[in-house]
Amino acid sequence: MIYAHLSGDRSQLLLEHLSNVAELSASHANKIGLQMHGELIGLLHDLGKYSTEFQNYLKSATGILNPDEDEDFVDAKGLKGKIDHSSAASQFIWQELSKQGQLGAIAGQILALCLASHHSGLIDCLGSGLNSAVEDVFTKRMKKFDQHTHRAEVLDKADEKILEHVRRIIDDPELIKGIKDKIQNIIQQSPEKNDKCTIVQNQIGLLVRFLFSCLIDADRIDSACFENPARVKFITDRRDSAWDTLVFRLEDHLGRFKQDYSIDILRKVIAEHCLNAAERDIGTFTLTVPTGGGKTLASLRFALHHAKIHEMDRVMYIIPFTSIIDQNAQVARRVLEPKGVEPGSVVLEHHSNLTPEMQTWRSKVISENWDAPVVFTTNVQFLETLFGSGTRGARRMHQLAKSVLIFDEIQTLPVKCIHLFNNAINFLVEQCGCTVVLCTATQPLLNRVDTRKGAIKLHKGSEIIPDVRQLFDGLKRVEILNDRKPGGWILEDVAELALKETLATKSCLVIVNNKKTAQELYRLCAIQEDIKVYHLSTNMCSAHRKSKLKEVTSRLDGQKPTICISTQLIEAGVDVDFGAVIRVLAGLDSIAQAAGRCNRHDRNKELGRVHIVNLKEENLSMLPDIKIGRDKAERVLNDYEQNPEKFGYNCIGPEAMEWFYENYFFARSIEMDYTVSSKEVGHEDTLLNLLSLNNLSLEEYKSCRQQAPEIYLRQSFMTAAKVFKAIDAPTRGIVVPFGEEGQLIVNELCSVHPSGLGFNLLRRAQQFSVNLFPKMLDKMMRSGVVRETQDGSGILYLVDKRYYSSKYGLSEQPEETTEVWNV
Repeated sequence: MIYAHLSGDRSQLLLEHLSNVAELSASHANKIGLQMHGELIGLLHDLGKYSTEFQNYLKSATGILNPDEDEDFVDAKGLKGKIDHSSAASQFIWQELSKQGQLGAIAGQILALCLASHHSGLIDCLGSGLNSAVEDVFTKRMKKFDQHTHRAEVLDKADEKILEHVRRIIDDPELIKGIKDKIQNIIQQSPEKNDKCTIVQNQIGLLVRFLFSCLIDADRIDSACFENPARVKFITDRRDSAWDTLVFRLEDHLGRFKQDYSIDILRKVIAEHCLNAAERDIGTFTLTVPTGGGKTLASLRFALHHAKIHEMDRVMYIIPFTSIIDQNAQVARRVLEPKGVEPGSVVLEHHSNLTPEMQTWRSKVISENWDAPVVFTTNVQFLETLFGSGTRGARRMHQLAKSVLIFDEIQTLPVKCIHLFNNAINFLVEQCGCTVVLCTATQPLLNRVDTRKGAIKLHKGSEIIPDVRQLFDGLKRVEILNDRKPGGWILEDVAELALKETLATKSCLVIVNNKKTAQELYRLCAIQEDIKVYHLSTNMCSAHRKSKLKEVTSRLDGQKPTICISTQLIEAGVDVDFGAVIRVLAGLDSIAQAAGRCNRHDRNKELGRVHIVNLKEENLSMLPDIKIGRDKAERVLNDYEQNPEKFGYNCIGPEAMEWFYENYFFARSIEMDYTVSSKEVGHEDTLLNLLSLNNLSLEEYKSCRQQAPEIYLRQSFMTAAKVFKAIDAPTRGIVVPFGEEGQLIVNELCSVHPSGLGFNLLRRAQQFSVNLFPKMLDKMMRSGVVRETQDGSGILYLVDKRYYSSKYGLSEQPEETTEVWNV
């Protein structure tokens, strides 16, 4: 009996596993018309498990072979991860298809890459030369000795049913034609119309990753179903709501909206424009709506109707900050999951990274795969899915196909990722049948960057709002007071201005650029006994922020004197309405977003006041994006003072914003390729190059060997993925015991065996997680303040409650209390 998996008294035959994975992988790949290719790699992916070496390892690891009685017994613990069961299949498909000419070799390389990589993440074609000379990694793998890959043995032992099916597919001319048609379509859509350009090679790389995603997700799903059959309902297709039903729920909700204020009428007009635009063909659109214009429900209206008309698979909201996800997902859930509908059956919220990048088998099993009708996730998760290392993020990529992708606050996209992002969006729209909507009050000029490296292609008539200028004028609810002064403001004066505005308007929001400034300003303002002062930052878990925002909102509704000091997390998508706002100088987009928290619902007789202040002392050395944005905003504000008519008498209006982005992008154009250093990849390069032509590695290879490598794809997939970070210092989530529910969740995580952890518990835990940068995490783990819930679980939690403050959230220093969280 040849096994794929063994566990206790249960077993799964390899024949069954390969057949199941082939069926799932084919279904995933069929979304882009490559069903045959998905099926083939599914049938072959674990071919190496037919080897005697692997079977002995598996049986020894599970106790079937006895060390005292069976001569075939091996030290399974010592061999874990060392038996190659992926190379045999990749060598087989590469050699078989290479016999069929140049196109066959290209198809063979694409499929072989998926097979060779299915436990490691996509391997390099050419290595980058880090710590060694550049080498042809792919060809080296294809020539790996049979004594290590067991190719001849497994082909001899494999079930004939599998091999017959494989040969039928290989002999079908449609196999190579399918790859040829995809590549030709990519070339046809590219600006330079040839396959030797950056964009085409970058997008062919994305095609490889898409097929890889189909295989990985299929493999993980079938393996998870074997490990725990009870989990099947959580990790297979959970879509139980037709678009008709969801459209009805949303329209019913919108129909009950009152129109008591002029802004309510404008929001209705915006929603009508979104409804009308839903009938357009798939493509990339912009939705330019001033803050407070109700774009969350308006964009959802577009998305649901568009998905219904074009028979799409899902709607995805990709959002920059977890604070916005909290609120927007709650809005969607309230509408789409009314009483009587199973919670989580329609809306999936996925953002916090609770499990480590280096996955355990358990974390592979419980990783989310975005299989829900409406998904809310972050920019970080989205970018990791397309460019990150390993298999966890990559397995989700196929779920993006045939989806409506709503990017909220698109202006927050990291500058270094712009060309990679643009090429990926064009690939998803043109090759995967997606529709993309870029939402913001402050549209960046993603379609006006270097077209040879990758500019977004907008749909003809891309803007959903017919007259953006008229809409901005109609939604003007604030006056911007440019209160910058020579030498800058000291924090005591900012606190005094906040107090003055609170006394005049009942409430004031102050937004600063870093957490240290927020805490110092909070302490200065908190001296006032008759005014309630709040502090918000990402050091607080989601549940904590929600609790604070609920208090703040209640006080604002009751017109009770309130000051809120926050970092920028509050300035995008958070529905609060203050009488006045003070914004420390930052990018013009941030100032416009901050203005959206002032007189948001237009219920004051007078315009709300938004003060722009510059601080005397402010260290932004670790925040280059904010620093450059601040400097370019200063230029725009100075230009506005010289000629306000040129900007429509609105220093945060469309004309001013366009001028800001022209300056901002021009200053940072060199960064948009995602530059990497010689310490990271062996030479100065860019991820855009490593994931496309890979010219520098290619030239070094040719220089050393006096010839080019005989492979079509030359990308350094693994090297690029390992250095890719959506944010400069990748974070890791830890669960904090905030409140009774947080303590209960920590209890459960610490008491449930890792194999018994399910999706629902992890979803609940996301609300009580805080993301830490590596330096702080390492310090807290070394001191024992943070540790794993159980050995090998990969999930971290805060042990000592003194390090979590009700005022500031997680801190590197303990509060003065003796309470310790013990489990």
